[in-house]
Amino acid sequence: MTITTVRPAPTVAHTKRALLTRYHIVAPSLKVADAAAASVFGAARLRGPIARDVIAQHTKLSIATVNRQVTALLEAGVLRERADLAVSGAVGRPRVPVEVNHEPYLTLGIHIGARATSIVATDLFGRTLDVVETPTPRGSQAAAVSALAESARRYLSRWHRRRPLWVGVAAGGVVDSTAGTLDHPRLGWSDAPVGPVLAEALGLPVSVASHVDAMAGAELLLGVRRQPSPTSTSLYVYARETVGYALSIGGRVHSPTSGPGTIAALPAQSELLGGSGQLEATVSDEAVLTAARRARIIPAQGPGSTMQALLRAARQDHPQAQELLAERARVLGEAVALLRDMLNPDDLVVGGQAFTQYPEGMALVEEAFAQRSVLPPRQIRVTAFGNRVQEAGAGVVSLGGLYADPIGAIRRAGRRDATA
Repeated sequence: MTITTVRPAPTVAHTKRALLTRYHIVAPSLKVADAAAASVFGAARLRGPIARDVIAQHTKLSIATVNRQVTALLEAGVLRERADLAVSGAVGRPRVPVEVNHEPYLTLGIHIGARATSIVATDLFGRTLDVVETPTPRGSQAAAVSALAESARRYLSRWHRRRPLWVGVAAGGVVDSTAGTLDHPRLGWSDAPVGPVLAEALGLPVSVASHVDAMAGAELLLGVRRQPSPTSTSLYVYARETVGYALSIGGRVHSPTSGPGTIAALPAQSELLGGSGQLEATVSDEAVLTAARRARIIPAQGPGSTMQALLRAARQDHPQAQELLAERARVLGEAVALLRDMLNPDDLVVGGQAFTQYPEGMALVEEAFAQRSVLPPRQIRVTAFGNRVQEAGAGVVSLGGLYADPIGAIRRAGRRDATA
């Protein structure tokens, strides 16, 4: 007699855990980490070359803990000693500073935009080594994701002298960071397995994050500002082809499990720009270009029908072009004021080419913000990364795991090397 065992169907949670184990999909770490190894590595990254006793002063760790972590980080290969910079003390052995051992490594960041995708190589300091931009693949979802992975694989094959450690993906839409999947309505993607496909193709750990969360993470981890307090808050507002926001609390980007909120439908009125009475449809690049074409500032189509052409016209004192961009700045300033009044953050940052590509308009953004906000005056800070904010966001997603757990990240990348 044969007994057949019927196994229950796997749950969604079980399936996600299986994906995590098989492909090494790792939820992005967009926070200022406080574990001992992370703190020591962070001190070396931000202040190196640095002596162990100085690390202890800055991290508030005991010198014994610092010595243990430095030894482990040296063995992992992410720190190196600088004996040439050693300073002899009055008593005891020379103080040998340590610094980040950045030359042997890189991480790979990918920003998937509605129109263009950027692939960026980043060193362990978060500095861009190289970046290429290609049109975001079209066609069926499976074909597009496979094409994206193949582009990343070809790009990575060029780096013969650096060992890749991690892949970070930043994209619009709704991200499931546990499974590494992406819903992107503008691309027609639903539950697209971006993380698993990239992990399979590249043999590396992969983290996937919302692009606005990633940009806020770049300000937090790479902006090299003062360390946030446990209660400080920062609001990041983004605008280009899409609009979005992210909130950082106590040194961590707040990433709801159900995905980021949206400000696309915030009320926004502009007869000049048109739109549907909603923010994204009023201030997006496409909305501004549509208004410019309607006013015959730029041609209806062709190479002269671009945002660059409109910006060029404004800088050549074309009054209608300047008026359009001034109107966009006004609407954006009022929207930022509405968000600020709702959330009242300690720090307020704006990014995206709607703000940075036409810096002449920032005074108008600030003026509209000041007129609309009902709270006391607050300074608006423009992103530290200018027009490179998308690549900085993708880069920090690829670095977050290393910054949070540098020894574990090296081991994880090593396990993938062994099985690749």
